[in-house]
Amino acid sequence: MTNKTLNLNKNECITYDKAIQLVKDEVDNILSTSPLIIRGYTKHLTNSRGKFIRAMSVIMCAEKEDGNIHPDAIKIAAAIEILHLATLVHDDVIDNADLRRGEITLQKKYGKRTAVICGDYLLCTALRLTTSIENAGDYLKLNMPDYMGKVCLGELNQHINNTNLNLSVYQYLKIISGKTAALFEASFYAGALFLENQKTDLNKYRQLGFYIGMIFQLTDDCIDFENTRDEALKPVQSDYEQGVITLPLIHALKNLGGFKDKAKQEGVTREEINEAVKKTGGLDFTRIMVQKYHNKSMKLITQLDAHDIKKDKLILILNKAARLA
Repeated sequence: MTNKTLNLNKNECITYDKAIQLVKDEVDNILSTSPLIIRGYTKHLTNSRGKFIRAMSVIMCAEKEDGNIHPDAIKIAAAIEILHLATLVHDDVIDNADLRRGEITLQKKYGKRTAVICGDYLLCTALRLTTSIENAGDYLKLNMPDYMGKVCLGELNQHINNTNLNLSVYQYLKIISGKTAALFEASFYAGALFLENQKTDLNKYRQLGFYIGMIFQLTDDCIDFENTRDEALKPVQSDYEQGVITLPLIHALKNLGGFKDKAKQEGVTREEINEAVKKTGGLDFTRIMVQKYHNKSMKLITQLDAHDIKKDKLILILNKAARLA
């Protein structure tokens, strides 16, 4: 695995925009130059590789006072993006999804077994990229395998609680803290490790990443009720059909008399779920939770020892997570 990003001079000045492009080049290179036996499958994923929000988070947080990025941050950002892609491949198998970001999923086109193996390969690739850093020992605090474990346990916790109509708000937040928020936390934490003032702000960056990850998932829960398939570029109104109980529905089950009993005994249609969520204000309840995390995030950003331009970038990614930008 050799390309231009791996050969960057340690003293080279890399701007934010250049760093983002290098990360994208690195990810594309990894997917298009995989071993021949798997290359056709990984190249297929280049068509649905997303908006690089987690990679952008790494680069934003790694930006120094002079506006430059440490070259090793590019490898970490690419590794996290590859890891995220692996989780999406596995998610699509679990959900039997046929569409991801407007493209046919790997499991739909090539089968579940192939997709699972490709996802496993991507996980290994992400770890290999992380450990390829020359001074990897300097970044051991990141503990990438630990964050990967949190993501997997979050997914397993969700699976165990599929169709659990008694799922509490606390239990659900615990699930998404691993399933989604852990990788955002890793992204912000990883970027902050490259800063000279990391001792002061490291935990603030980590907490900020966690909050933004929670916002991202909770907002996505709302999208499942609000967007059409064409708008979301993936199946919508499908969480309940997959057994996944999300926050708007948890609120409805708790607050609409007789609804939970009917769901347990007879089952409910999608139309009945939509009506129950609307009647109980399930989406409003979820947005209130998003706003709480948003307020906490804004408070952390104002406390960071960073220049205003960097803070503006962090606010932008925060607002993207909340679909405010």
